Amino acid sequence: MTTPIAALVEATYPLQPYRSLDNETLTARIQAVRTAMGRRLLILGHHYQQDEVIALADLRGDSYRLSELAASDRECRAIVFCGVHFMAETADILANRPECLAERGGQRIPVILPDLAAGCSMADMAEIEQVEECWAQLGEVIDTADLMPVTYVNSAASLKAFCGRHGGIVCTSANARAVLDWALARRRRVLFFPDQHLGRNTALAMGIGLDAMPVWDPHGDELGGNTPEAIRQSRVILWKGHCSVHQMFRPEHVDHFRSLYPDIKILVHPECMREVVAKADAIGSTGKIIRLVEEAPAGTRWAIGTELHLVNRLKHEHPEQEIHFLSPIVCMCATMFRIDLAHLCWAVENLAAGTPVNVIRVDDQTASDALKSLRRMLEVK
Repeated sequence: MTTPIAALVEATYPLQPYRSLDNETLTARIQAVRTAMGRRLLILGHHYQQDEVIALADLRGDSYRLSELAASDRECRAIVFCGVHFMAETADILANRPECLAERGGQRIPVILPDLAAGCSMADMAEIEQVEECWAQLGEVIDTADLMPVTYVNSAASLKAFCGRHGGIVCTSANARAVLDWALARRRRVLFFPDQHLGRNTALAMGIGLDAMPVWDPHGDELGGNTPEAIRQSRVILWKGHCSVHQMFRPEHVDHFRSLYPDIKILVHPECMREVVAKADAIGSTGKIIRLVEEAPAGTRWAIGTELHLVNRLKHEHPEQEIHFLSPIVCMCATMFRIDLAHLCWAVENLAAGTPVNVIRVDDQTASDALKSLRRMLEVK
C-alpha cells in the first residue's frame, strides 16, 4: 500500500518511480509502447542526444529536418521530440499547419518534449520583447521597410513569427548563405539573430566586410551599443548571441592539433567563432559534418569542432578513421543532455495511457505568422 508520504512524492516528482529503474528496464518499457502504438508514434532524436536515447529514435537528424520528416508522415499521430524546446515548437507548427489538419479532419498531432527544462541558451539570448525594441530603435535611424529580419531556426516560435510579420525568413546552418543571398537581393540590410557567429561567418564568405556588420547588444546602450553611422553603413546587423557549446572552441585548439598531426583535417560547425572557422579545412552544418566523415577514405584523421555526443558517435561508427574532439574541454549540450531514458519512458507511457505530459502547443496566431517565414525558407534554393 502506498503511504501518504510516498503518494505525495510521486505526485510532486512524477519521474521518481522511473529514476529507480535501470536502462535495460526503461528501454524495454519504451519499446513496448513503440510496439503497441506502431507507426502512430514517432520518436525524434536530435544528433546531440545521448546514445541510449538515439538508439530508440525512429528518426535522427538536425532540428528542422526532423520536424519536416515527422510532419510529412501520413501515419504519425503523436510526436515525442528528444531535443529542445524550440525544436518541439517547430514540429508543432509544421505538423499541425492548416493543410495537414485538413488532411486529418482537424485532428492535431500532440508534440511532446520529455523534459520542459530542455531549452537552448542561444535561443534564450534573443527574446521577442528585445527584438521588437531593437526594431523600433533601428526605425529611428534607418527605414525598416528596407531591413529584412532573418532568424536562425534555433530560436523561439515568437521570433519566427516576428520574421513572418515583417516579410522575413528563417535559416538553418545548412542554407544560411542561400537565405542571406535571398534577403539581400530584396532589401538593403539584414537583421540576423540570435547567433552572431553563423551570421558573421556566412556574410564574410559572401564578401561582406566586418565594418558593415555591427553587433547589436540587447543589454547595451542605445542602438545596441552602436553609433547611428555604424547602423547606416550596415549590411548585416548581428545579434549578440552564441551557442555555448561552439563558443568553447578556440583557435589555439586548432593550432595544437596541427602541431601534433600535420595531415589532420579540421572540421567545424559555422556557429564557431570566425577565428576558428578561418583556420578550419571544412565548415559545415551537423548534416554536412556527418556526410564528410562518412564519405572520407579510411585513415583520414579529423579534429571536429561540434557537440561531444555527436563527435563520439562518429568516432564509434567510423573506426576506420581517426577522429578527435577539437577542444580539451568537455563541450556537450547540457540542456539536450537533460533528456534521458527516464524522461522518455515517462513521456511515452503517459502518452499511451491517454494522459500526455509536456505537450508543446504554439498558439494559432504565432504559428500562422511563424509558418510564413518557414515557408519562405523552403522556397529558397
